[in-house]
Amino acid sequence: MGTKYKRILLKLSGEALMGSLGYGIDPIVVQEIAQEVADVVNKGVQVAIVVGGGNIFRGMKAASAGMDRATADYVGMIATVMNAITLQDSLEQIGVPTRVQTAIAMQEVAEPYIRRKAIRHLELNRVVIFGAGSGNPFFTTDTTAALRAAEIDAEVIFKATKVDGIYDCDPAVNPDARRYNTLTYGYVLTHDLRVMDSTAIALCKENNLPIIVFNLTERGNIGRAVVGDTVGTYVGGSCEVS
Repeated sequence: MGTKYKRILLKLSGEALMGSLGYGIDPIVVQEIAQEVADVVNKGVQVAIVVGGGNIFRGMKAASAGMDRATADYVGMIATVMNAITLQDSLEQIGVPTRVQTAIAMQEVAEPYIRRKAIRHLELNRVVIFGAGSGNPFFTTDTTAALRAAEIDAEVIFKATKVDGIYDCDPAVNPDARRYNTLTYGYVLTHDLRVMDSTAIALCKENNLPIIVFNLTERGNIGRAVVGDTVGTYVGGSCEVS
């Protein structure tokens, strides 16, 4: 079966790497994610990844407890690099060439982020993992995902979460929560549906970058999304709200 997308950006939360642990990285979960990515790469899809760091350190939480916000965000950026290197190792152990590029220079462990070099890696069928966010405090890794996706000319952002799409309220709190199949950027912004922060959604809208939000824990969802199957919630500029 052919694929709908040839170049994707996969946004992984740090919590996705934590699995059922209360903190840190679950090696089994990382291996499962790596295998799903490998399956997609083997279909000829170019894959870039932005990974968060919330499983190790949450900048906003630390700031709310009294830590300087910029300092807290920098610590969070370093946490994302730990996750990026861990995911790189799992990918390369199953034969997928992978490069980590960081927005903060760490030349001993990763390449600096260079747009043209990242695109060349993708053209050579290497997975590229972007670490250290955008390199700037006060911006989330969701915003980084939107920014990097636009820079590398990705066709879509896959936002892999622990829920199976976007709801009108928290389904863990309200069993009658409604799941959307399709949404417009404007609807997400005006109704404050916090699947990604408003800066990320606005960037996607400006660059006409669709977002597909789906459950990462359901095996095969990345592959299904790549071939165009209906998975999770689709956010775009030309769709109807449903």
